[in-house]
This record gives sequence, structure tokens and C-alpha cells, in this order.
Amino acid sequence: MKNQQIYLANRVFTGTEWLHHHAVVIERGAITDILPSTALPSGETLQHAIIAPAFVDIQIYGAHNRLLAVYPEANTLDLLYDYCSKGGAAYFQPTVATNSYEVFYQCIDAVRDYWKKGGKGCLGLHIEGPWISPAKRGAHIESFIHAPSVEKIKPLLDYGKDIITMITLAPETCGQDVIDLIRSYDIVISAGHSNATYETAMAAFNGGIPAATHLFNAMSPLQHRAPGMVGAIFNHPGVMSSIVPDGYHVDFPVLRIAKDLMKERLFVITDAVTTTTEGPYPHQLAGDKYESNNILSGSALTMLKCVQNLVHRVDVPLAEALRMASLYPAQVMGKAHRMGKIEKGYDANLVCMNEALEIEQVVTG
Repeated sequence: MKNQQIYLANRVFTGTEWLHHHAVVIERGAITDILPSTALPSGETLQHAIIAPAFVDIQIYGAHNRLLAVYPEANTLDLLYDYCSKGGAAYFQPTVATNSYEVFYQCIDAVRDYWKKGGKGCLGLHIEGPWISPAKRGAHIESFIHAPSVEKIKPLLDYGKDIITMITLAPETCGQDVIDLIRSYDIVISAGHSNATYETAMAAFNGGIPAATHLFNAMSPLQHRAPGMVGAIFNHPGVMSSIVPDGYHVDFPVLRIAKDLMKERLFVITDAVTTTTEGPYPHQLAGDKYESNNILSGSALTMLKCVQNLVHRVDVPLAEALRMASLYPAQVMGKAHRMGKIEKGYDANLVCMNEALEIEQVVTG
């Protein structure tokens, strides 16, 4: 058919299994079939070594020298999409760190405008802070940090309805009424920048918080008499957590331990920032990571580099590394019915690679 595209690979990873010498058939932005190469219909074919579901990055702050919090504009999101797609991610969740409410409103407007202009790939807005622990603020600015109230946050949630899709907060700073209010807007709550005790963290997870933000970083650590939030994340059977696999946020051997313990509950984010000298967070590139005011503030990762590091530095099998970059973050965001797999009816977003795990093409529906 006229609008049909066919992508052939030596190996197609569907999200659940490897198919050898198969093709993915796409029409009108959706996957319509996965066929053995011997059964290909007539039409254009492109051959690759590996085809996998496009990656999903649910925490990234800026790209190409434009931090969203400094440039809350649709054009910034265009640049973010460009950066993400070149790293294999067809989906991204722009993130703004602890800041003024004015900046949050501006970032909501930016996402709304981006969508109105037909912008691709943006899942919504991730607000990280300011309802976090000052003791675990990391590079976040303490003067913005405060405990929320229903009266304070409801106008923000109303304004950002269907645009704010994730909020990172410290559960010990928020009452159950605040947690319940946020959840009523279908916003995914992620526990992070928290000094919660093990008991408080477990109660929060049992109370409906499904995820945690950048495991180990800016949270109460695992100690033999004080297991903290890290211990609660390890022990809770359902909570999922992101991790930043650059070797700076977390040493690779520690990532291996976490993966062995958490299995399919651990996924990756880039946590990527960009060089900027404006605004309250001046990020400078320091080697292949970023610092703000001499504190580790973000990565220089792409999602492709996340996968490469998992495979080459942590010995994670390629199939599982691909799931950690696609299916698992899609599950966290409640999007696994349309992304993170290569199946009939799913979004036609693919990453095509060679055997060296270098991107040859990113297909976006």
C-alpha cells in the first residue's frame, strides 16, 4: 500500500522475545504486522541488524544549551525531542527541578503549546520538587523547598491537568491528603530527594506511591541498622525505580547489585541536563557529567548510552537492557499498551541498530 513501510532486521526484539529474520510493517503511524522475511509483501524494505522498540526517557531537563526551566518554550521541547530521538528515544518527559511556581506554570504552558503545534514524543511534564527534603536536596536550591498543602498545590494541579504527568516528592514532607489529591489527577508520584526512614518509605509505597526517582541518589541510604528508602525500594515487591547508569551517579558494580535484587522493577533515565549559565541552576559540563555549583547535577547521557553501559559495563543481557530503556518506563507511566513493545496496534516507533549497538535509524510514527 502507498503508506506502508517495511523494516527488515536480522533480529527483531519485540519487548518479550527475539525474532530472527523478521520485518516490521508500519502504516499510518502504527505497527500493522510482524512477518518472517520470507513472507514479506511487496514494498520498500530497509535492512538492519537489530530493531527494537524506541526508548522512553521520563526524566530529562534540557538539550542543546536550552534548559526547559530557563527557556520554557515550545522551541526548547523541539530541541529536546531532537536530542532524545538521536539517542533512540521517541518519547520523552521534560522535567523541571525545584523552582518557583511561576516557572512551573511557564513550563506547563510550554508543553501545552508544543502539543498544539503538533510536537512529537512528549509524554507530559515531570515536576521534581519542591516538596522534597532539604537534607536530600542534592543540587536543588533550598530556598524553594517547602512542605505542600492542598490549598497551595490545587491551583497548580488544576492549571496543569493532563499536562503534569509525574511529580517527584519526598513522602515524609507530604500529608496523605496531598498524596491523595495528586493521585486524583492521574499523576504518577515518584518518591525521591527523600530522607524517609524505612518504615515511612514502606508506608508510602503501600499507600499508593508506585515509583522512586534515581535510586541511591538523594535518598536515605541502605545501612545495616537503618535500611532507609533504598532498603524499602529493594524490599517492596511492587515499587519501580529509575537509576542513572553513567558510572558517576551510581558505580556500575552497585547498579549490578540493584539489578540483581530488583529485576524488572529497575529502569533507566538519562537525568540529562545541558550547559547553561542562566537561571538558578548553572550547569557546567565536567568531563562527561554535569555539575551545578560544584555539585553533581545531571548526566550527559542519551538513552542509547544507557543501553550501551548496561550491556558493556554492567553485563545486563541486551534484551533486558532494551526493556529497561523502553518497556519498563512505559509501564511506570501507564503507557505499556502502546509503547515499549513491537506488536500489532502499537505506536510505530522503532530504533534500528547495528551489532555494535550504534543507531542507524530511528523510526517515529
